[in-house]
Amino acid sequence: MTEYAALGFDPAPGNPATVLALAKKLGASAASLGEASLVVKDLVSHSSAWQGEAATAFRASLSQDLPRYLGAAHTSLADAARRLTGWHDTLISHRTLATRYEAQAAAAKTEEALADARRLARELASEHGTAARRVAQALNAATDRLAPKEPGLLASIWNKIVDDPADAMSNASAILGAIGAGVALVCPPAGLAIMLVGSGLSLAALAMHTSDPKFRKSLSDGFTKGQFDADFWKSSVTLLGDTVGAVPGVAAVASGAKAGTAAARAAMTAAPEASAVAGLAPGATAFRQAAWSTSDDLRQLESPLIGWSMRSSTPDARERMGVAVAGTGALTAALDYTTDNEAVEHGSTAVDGTRGVLEDTPSAIRKTGHVWSVLRP
Repeated sequence: MTEYAALGFDPAPGNPATVLALAKKLGASAASLGEASLVVKDLVSHSSAWQGEAATAFRASLSQDLPRYLGAAHTSLADAARRLTGWHDTLISHRTLATRYEAQAAAAKTEEALADARRLARELASEHGTAARRVAQALNAATDRLAPKEPGLLASIWNKIVDDPADAMSNASAILGAIGAGVALVCPPAGLAIMLVGSGLSLAALAMHTSDPKFRKSLSDGFTKGQFDADFWKSSVTLLGDTVGAVPGVAAVASGAKAGTAAARAAMTAAPEASAVAGLAPGATAFRQAAWSTSDDLRQLESPLIGWSMRSSTPDARERMGVAVAGTGALTAALDYTTDNEAVEHGSTAVDGTRGVLEDTPSAIRKTGHVWSVLRP
């Protein structure tokens, strides 16, 4: 501590030259980010300076949040540079005072003069510390704004649902199917109702997926270009899951429509003088009863694979095994929202594909055959 030997401590620690050099670097970075932000905004806004297929492809791949993030980073770094420049000026002023108080302490002829110089130095040290903490807090705040925060679990789940509602419906269908199968063990009507909702979501997901050009392209590229990559298999498994998941709902509606139409026609034939409205009530009742009955019949149809592999087991054991198999679909659907690990995603696709080929598809074929036998004239 030879620089402030008379005072016994440094009242204003810091290196103004280092602080100024850092402030200049941050200012230059802020200027670069500002220019990048303007360029990206111009590109996103479909500037006439760059047109054509390459420009369209670039804009499609560019995150719409990027201009905002660049702008926030520019503002944050510019603010940090400004704060550091101010701290540089404050540091020079404080160190000038510290040098003056050191000179007073060194020249003191009495204990009173030395104590007075040290008192002034301690007051300077307190003011210096307060100013340093204030600058540090401002720099931390600028750093917090520098980049987007990682979303929490709920925010991440919601973002995935919003970004891909079709996949969200597929996942919800798988989860509801497993829940419905489990509830049906203790309360068949409630379980059946849940499974019907899940089947409806599968049908909606199927419609959304097949109308998505990106989804269709991942499938067509596999067959036309031999691109049997992860996207192809994921899309194939998703399409299979949506299709077999929609079978119970479609079957119930078809069966209900046939019964409802027949009941409405019978009612109008019995009362030809009445308006067509007379057939609505009996038609709706027949539709509801037939749809529910068909759904319950399909629920009780045994899976060919489980029935064969557990042929020596009790019906209750086979039914519980069916719930366990459905539970794997719920598990892989849940994993889609809890991790972005590529290995987990590929594993989930493999599990869903295996279950779809060995379990879901044979079951759907059997259910379709049963419904066809009912609907056939």
